[in-house]
Amino acid sequence: MTDSTTRFSDRVSNYVRFRPGYPAAVAELLCRECGLTEASRIADIGSGTGLLSRVFLDAGLDVTGVEPNREMREAGDAFLAGYPRFRSMDGRAEHTTLAGESVDLITAGQAFHWFDVEKTRREWERILRPGGTAALIWNERSAESPFMREVQAVTDTFAAARDPDGAIREAGRGRIAGFFAPAPFRVDYFPHWQLFDFEGLVGRIVSSSYLPMEGEPGHEEMCRDLARVFDRWQQAGRVAFQYRTRVYRGSISMRRQA
Repeated sequence: MTDSTTRFSDRVSNYVRFRPGYPAAVAELLCRECGLTEASRIADIGSGTGLLSRVFLDAGLDVTGVEPNREMREAGDAFLAGYPRFRSMDGRAEHTTLAGESVDLITAGQAFHWFDVEKTRREWERILRPGGTAALIWNERSAESPFMREVQAVTDTFAAARDPDGAIREAGRGRIAGFFAPAPFRVDYFPHWQLFDFEGLVGRIVSSSYLPMEGEPGHEEMCRDLARVFDRWQQAGRVAFQYRTRVYRGSISMRRQA
């Protein structure tokens, strides 16, 4: 398996074009519940192409993106070039290189499953200011519509080669309780969606590292299956790709105090 810090290098263009951003409600929730102000500092870990960082920048906050993949980091720098309060750095969840007690909120969007949980927790305890919050955020595919259920059935079929046990698709959510323990955590969610033509649907699908890209075994067969699903459910040449954006948030300081 490709190292987690490089496995998206050949998917950057699809990631930039077709991955969803995050609803503004995520930043509104965390600003309100965490008492963030314009003076607050956020560390966005695994910031990638900048999609999550942008919602906090739009809220007027200072964001440092920490991203180990050079191609993703450069794409994020380009995407957020118009935001003077953004900076990026080469680092990992387990070793951010940020100063101790320097941030008020740590976020990770779609990236938690790549982290070493114990090492990450120690590092985040180190860089969080007293009273700071950690938030793990996902755009999870919704299964509420028949279209989304059929798309999921197709992708599950072709994910077996790269993700045979489903660990990447599970995305580490089974480790969340242990990450925050013994502190409690809260879960909030918001509806979110994208509208795609067929090219966009395929681009969104192959932005996932566990599915075959053009030229790889299974890609043509997967596209044929997706085309049948698209044709059955499209309206005016578009389909709604639906998500439920989940925000898991809490303190990780109680273990330090125990």
